[in-house]
Order: sequence, then C-alpha cells, then structure tokens
Amino acid sequence: MGYKFSPSSLKKLSECDSKLQDLFNEVLKTTDCIIVCGHRNQEDQDRAFQKGFSKVEFPNSKHNSLPSMAVDVMPYPLDWNARDRMVEFSKVVFEYANHLGIKVRWGGDFNGDGNLKNDPFVDMPHWELVD
Repeated sequence: MGYKFSPSSLKKLSECDSKLQDLFNEVLKTTDCIIVCGHRNQEDQDRAFQKGFSKVEFPNSKHNSLPSMAVDVMPYPLDWNARDRMVEFSKVVFEYANHLGIKVRWGGDFNGDGNLKNDPFVDMPHWELVD
C-alpha cells in the first residue's frame, strides 16, 4: 500500500532538506499524511510567532532556512485535536528515521524524555533535523 502527497504537500516538502524529504516519502509508503508547512519566510514566521504557533522569531526557527531544516506534518485526514493519533504517528516517523539513520526531534516531545507533560511548548506537527 502506498499513498501520494497532494501538489501542495509536494511543494512544501520540496522546500525542506533532502533528509526530511527522504524520511516523509518513506513514511508515506505506509501512513497517509499531509505536509502542513515547510519553509517559512519572515512574514510567515512573524505570523506564526504572533499567533503563538512558534516560540521563536525570524530568523531563529529551523523553518526559516532554505532548505528548511524543519517540517510540519500531520496524519491524514487532518484533525488538529487528535492528540493520540499524533502520538501514534510520531512512533511511525521515529521508526523510519531510525531505519534511515536520520536524527530528528519531534515538537510533541521537545525535551525528548517521553513525558509529554514536561514540555513547556507542544507543537505536535513539528519535526526538525538534529544537528
């Protein structure tokens, strides 16, 4: 079974580092998902910061480089309130990342301690490459 990204998702993913492209193209082979955001220019980052969707101002987000070192991805169909689905999706993404040797950090667990209640800021769709 395999899924396909929409043209919009493909465009957003194409703005990302090749490792993120490889990772989410692999994820898509078994798990349907949508690319919500790739690169953010200053206007987009300022808007995300002002609305509280980001805790960093331009140019300090990993979304602000080109190619982007971060991507926001949600399982499809899109449901912003499906926290349990996002946790399950994160397990799939981490499994593929480990298999591909790609180090990523998930916005649902920025601390990386597995305790989602410890994080001061939770950004479930967010995935970024670890330096």
